[in-house]
Amino acid sequence: MSEAEYLRSERESPYKREYVGGNAYPLHAQAGASGEHVRISGRVMAALLPDADRQGCRLCQSDMKLYSRATSSYFYPDVMLVCGGEQPDRSYEISPCLLVEVLSGSTAHNDRRHKHAVYTAIPTLQTYLIVAQDERYVVEYQRGEEGWSMREHRGEGQAAIPCLNRSLTLDEMYRGVL
Repeated sequence: MSEAEYLRSERESPYKREYVGGNAYPLHAQAGASGEHVRISGRVMAALLPDADRQGCRLCQSDMKLYSRATSSYFYPDVMLVCGGEQPDRSYEISPCLLVEVLSGSTAHNDRRHKHAVYTAIPTLQTYLIVAQDERYVVEYQRGEEGWSMREHRGEGQAAIPCLNRSLTLDEMYRGVL
């Protein structure tokens, strides 16, 4: 399937599909994400929205596509923050500074491996968070002068969000969930 065919058919598709290597893959989570998954994504959005608005950034939940030019792929991150850069098309973004994926059983391997490789190759990305939904556990990837570093937070802690000049605590992410 060509990119143009994917984009054209995605508008009419009854379910979301990600596009990788010329193939469209249905998102299993679309059939119904867990309550924890939805609440964690919502908590991240709620915590970041005031700062994103003040700085003129675009904060998107899982209905906005991310386009990776390097791999000609389209994904639906759970949370995406874009500060600066143009939006080339109303249906996708290309220059996120933060991406968040909330893990589920069916997506965990892909989020940790394939998406990690694609996401961390995006030049504007500063932070990639992988957030567990069944325990208070977050894997934080940060881009620095020496490349990418990884930190794990279990129980409590905070992840830096440099493009908003703030941190995001596990308490903010998991309040009312775990």
